[in-house]
Amino acid sequence: MLGLGEPPDGRPLYVGKAERSLVGRDVRTHFVTGKTGWSTVRRTLAGLLATHLELHAQPRTPSAPGYFDRFGLDAAGDARLTAWMVEHLRLAVWPSPPGADLGVVETAVLIALVPPLNLSKVRSPWRGQVTAGRNTLASEARTWTPS
Repeated sequence: MLGLGEPPDGRPLYVGKAERSLVGRDVRTHFVTGKTGWSTVRRTLAGLLATHLELHAQPRTPSAPGYFDRFGLDAAGDARLTAWMVEHLRLAVWPSPPGADLGVVETAVLIALVPPLNLSKVRSPWRGQVTAGRNTLASEARTWTPS
């Protein structure tokens, strides 16, 4: 469905860290309708699922268009993306010990696992495809006009 081919193993699609709050970052941003403009995971999934879910990009803040690489989605599309995520994704956590340097841990995990949806700190075979999907929607947001 994401068009990335058959997964070769049990690697996660995406790895990220939550410095302050897992609930705030992952639950209230990545899995909430209306937050695509603030979530790299949502934008990446939107780029890969745009045709399948009929997603249409717009500026993340339509009243002040700009930063089109951080596009949002129209309300109906954003809701379809959330529904897809809830149905198809699982969230796994690693409770870090006190004092752990999460930046170092995150980098080590990214290098070891090479998750297909991460765009920073790692180069995966899927990078071009992931970037192309995001760029297509960023271009659509750039030409968006209010209806």
